[in-house]
Amino acid sequence: MSYMTQKYDKEFKLHAVQLVSESGKPASQVERELDVSPKTLYGWLLKFKEDPATPFVGSGNLKPDAKALRDLEREIRELREENVILKKAARIFMNDRK
Repeated sequence: MSYMTQKYDKEFKLHAVQLVSESGKPASQVERELDVSPKTLYGWLLKFKEDPATPFVGSGNLKPDAKALRDLEREIRELREENVILKKAARIFMNDRK
């Protein structure tokens, strides 16, 4: 068994979880077939059990709270940029009136 430090993509993790939960294969057999450590596979099973909708954050998915925070931070940046532009425009219009 060569449990090298490796990153697995979301699809691989989901496939492994499905093999254990849907095929009826024991986890130990899936570990051997996929060449993953028991600790790794059981970690994936726990994450999937905790949050089946978005179990593998860091694999391209964000949890809803993290996504909402990211979206709000983006909106704040955009509003600040618009504010700077409006201030500059206001200064230009005030100078034109003089």
